Formats: sequence, C-alpha cells, structure tokens
Amino acid sequence: MLFSHDTELTLRAVSELVNSDRADGEQLVDLPALDAYLDRHGWTGRRDRDVAELAAVRRLRERLGRIWAAAGDEVDAVAQVNALLSDTRASPWLTRHPEMPEWHLHMASVDDPLWQRMGAEMAMALADLSRNRSGKFCDTGNCANRQHVAAYRERRAKK
Repeated sequence: MLFSHDTELTLRAVSELVNSDRADGEQLVDLPALDAYLDRHGWTGRRDRDVAELAAVRRLRERLGRIWAAAGDEVDAVAQVNALLSDTRASPWLTRHPEMPEWHLHMASVDDPLWQRMGAEMAMALADLSRNRSGKFCDTGNCANRQHVAAYRERRAKK
C-alpha cells in the first residue's frame, strides 16, 4: 500500500510509540528518552520539556494502543480515531520546515501542545490504514508484525 511521505513517517512513529512500553519494558523513561523519540521521528514545533508533557504523551500512547488493538473491529476503531481527532481539535494547517521546504499539510499548529499535535497527526495517519479493506496495514518497517508479537508477548506474560 502506498502512503504519502508524511503518513509513512507518522505510521512509523505510531508503531514505535505504541510498542515503547510492551516487549522491552518502558522506553519513554524520562524527558531525554522522549526527546530522542521525537528527534528520531522529526517532530517539530512546541516542546515544553516537562514531566506533564511526558505524561501526556504516555496517555496518548495508551490511547493509540487501544485503537491499534481494535483494528479487527472497524466500527470501534473508527469511533476511537474520530474521538481522537475531536479531542485533539485536529485542524488542517499548511506548513514547511527547513528539512522539508515544500508546503505540506499538518493537522495542528506548531504552537499546540505536543500530545495534541502528535495525536492529530497520528489519528489522520491511522485513518489511512487499510483503505482498500485488504486487512493489511503498515507494512512499512514491518510494524504490524511487531504489534502482533508485542500483543502475543503481553498475553503470555499475563498467564
């Protein structure tokens, strides 16, 4: 499946974020770890760099994990994506960056809180998954398989 450049990057960021507390334990242990994650995925705009921001990103991660887990239930997944779009007040925003000088669309202002920008962008990227109803998603970087393995390990650990 072909995605736009931004969608592909955002889906990779979603995958890493959702899996950041699953198979190998908590990866977002502190603010430097959050900064490293954000830098790896090219997140621009406002960063408060405080514990409240880290907690908000962890809450977003939990929410994205629930959306990902609902992938088999289209109605539930769509309802959750729509709720996330609403809660983040997603609003189209044209922008460009030094590393990407062409104008492109973001779903939030660079001045919005980090979790809100991330949530809006990630919800839009998730809305692009499996458009052709093939049931296949995010083959880029094999994140679907990583998600399934992480969920399997989590189920086994609870036994």
